[in-house]
Amino acid sequence: MTICKTAFFLFVFYVTNSYTEEVIDFNGKVVLVEDTSRIVSLGGAVTEIVFALGFGEKVVGVDASSSYPEAVNDIAKVSYHRRLSAEGIISLAPTLVIATTEAGPPEVIQQLRSAGVTILILPHEPTVKCTIEKIQIIGSALNKGKEAAEIIGRINKDLIQVKSLNKRQIDKQKVIFIYARGQGNLMVAGKETAANTMVELAGAVNAVQEYEGYKPLTAEAVVAAAPDVILLMESGLLSIGGVEKIWSIPGISLTPAGKSKRYQAIDGLRFLGFGPRVTQAALELNRLLYTDELEIYKKSKNKKI
Repeated sequence: MTICKTAFFLFVFYVTNSYTEEVIDFNGKVVLVEDTSRIVSLGGAVTEIVFALGFGEKVVGVDASSSYPEAVNDIAKVSYHRRLSAEGIISLAPTLVIATTEAGPPEVIQQLRSAGVTILILPHEPTVKCTIEKIQIIGSALNKGKEAAEIIGRINKDLIQVKSLNKRQIDKQKVIFIYARGQGNLMVAGKETAANTMVELAGAVNAVQEYEGYKPLTAEAVVAAAPDVILLMESGLLSIGGVEKIWSIPGISLTPAGKSKRYQAIDGLRFLGFGPRVTQAALELNRLLYTDELEIYKKSKNKKI
């Protein structure tokens, strides 16, 4: 009887976790997914999607950028997804590694493939369209097509709402996003960045349009940009020493944002990770920028919006 029970449970485990799914990766190649019982998820947005699809219990490893949901704090970390170690991942005996084109270095990805690890590489662009594509691909790989469709449906519903709100905006708020890693390491987001896309999704305008990517902050550029609002990550705000240090950043005090002390500190993964919460984040930023609560915030001690 004991042998029969053991055989039965092994059979159930096999049926539950083993199946074959052909999935197309970022460059059009077919990836054969046969076992999803032990997943290593690389990238904050990827991890969020896996959990949103109800597969969190199968995740045995995540990278350092994965901070949501809270359950990831109890899962083994395998360093940052752009600076991976093959040994650290292989030690977790994964049956499937899910990552984006940001994952690397390339030689580590090749080492994992050479070790027989199934790797699914997804496209990475800071757009809602790419977020939806990632959800579709991961949903297919995990045999969670229905759940993926439900998440995408919510994203599209939110997108319609935020676009409707944006049409009502007459005076677009000019926002400057500062990527801070200490007072001596301040970068400003231009076009073709996640910050630029999020600001535009929220119905505002990136105050910096002269270049793509990030460039070091200069007082002259900040003054010329004349932002109405300073946007930075919560971690960045901590790295420079808190709110009061914002106003001592070169050039900020001479801008409309500096004169009115208007800023917003955001959760980096939620607002810039372009995971399944992307449109919720856009709606929240729109509300913070444009609702009547703005006047209340402006009158507060720190004048935070």
